[in-house]
Amino acid sequence: MEIQTTTAAMKRVFLIINCIILAVGNCGGPLIMRLYFVHGGKRIWFSSWLETGGWPIILAPLIVSYTRRRRTAASGKAELFVMKPRVFVAAAVIGVLTGFDDYLYAYGVAKLPVSTSALIVASQLAFTAVFAFLMVKQEFTAYSVNAVVLLTLGAVVLGLHTSGDRPEGESSKEYMLGFFLTLAAAALYGFILPAVELTYKKAKQAVSYTLVLEMQLVMCVFATAFCTVGMLVNNDFQAIAREARAYELGETKYYIVVVWSAIVWQCFFLGAIGVIFYSSSLLSGIVITVLLPATEILAIIFYHEKFQAEKGLSLFLSLWGFISYFYGEMKKNKNKNNIDQSNDQTQTTETELTHRVVINP
Repeated sequence: MEIQTTTAAMKRVFLIINCIILAVGNCGGPLIMRLYFVHGGKRIWFSSWLETGGWPIILAPLIVSYTRRRRTAASGKAELFVMKPRVFVAAAVIGVLTGFDDYLYAYGVAKLPVSTSALIVASQLAFTAVFAFLMVKQEFTAYSVNAVVLLTLGAVVLGLHTSGDRPEGESSKEYMLGFFLTLAAAALYGFILPAVELTYKKAKQAVSYTLVLEMQLVMCVFATAFCTVGMLVNNDFQAIAREARAYELGETKYYIVVVWSAIVWQCFFLGAIGVIFYSSSLLSGIVITVLLPATEILAIIFYHEKFQAEKGLSLFLSLWGFISYFYGEMKKNKNKNNIDQSNDQTQTTETELTHRVVINP
């Protein structure tokens, strides 16, 4: 994978920025989606469509990037898109998978309590770790393995209080279907993250952040197209106006919820691919998992859910795992720098000796 030259310090800054963007989308997305369903929203295909329907937002930074390329080009001309056909095809396939994953996840959020869906989604980290190892040969250290174990344990603890939490009026069949579809969504997204990283590695062209944005645009367009077909089959377009009028918070707030849902979910996807670009798919999965307890706390604040001891313990384990991962990365980078410095010193010494031999034959 070729990446345009960026200093280590700037790379860390961009990584932190993308982690923040991912945090906004990861915590805000489920809460707004839940707000849609809690107050009368029932269209699952429409809800899944909103997860990637905000793709026009990506056009703004791409236009800025194109303008800069034209300004700096010697001829004053620049290609409208930098993406090559092989990357386009890969992004399109991943986009269709993302659209399917959106539907699976939306169904689970519609049928399951927040704590249960959060527990299942957290299992995504284990799937990401396995697929990252198989697809992109992700290197594991004792610290990263410890982080995966701690974050998975935190997710398990988080769901210990969910027995008998089936919502009133919901059949056991619907509840179990929601459970297994959410698990499938976690597994599929655990595959999608390394697939994006693998696309970067196999791109056979310079991988810049502009290319990353173009990939995200193609992925979202194809995911939205997939969900649009589902909406057409399910007659969701005809039902939106009727659902808005019957929405418990009012028609205006219905559309506000819908628009902000599309915007916040776009933050999730942009942040996720940005973290993969500046680090790895494993770190992206870890950030998503470590933020689940934060989502729980926000649900307590906004939806007045109870804060059981299990949630406190889960938060502790998740933060511990997060710190473990970053400590391991810092230690690995420090060792790498020491090795590089040692090699440089060895080369300098050899050069000096050679120079002396030449001068004093």
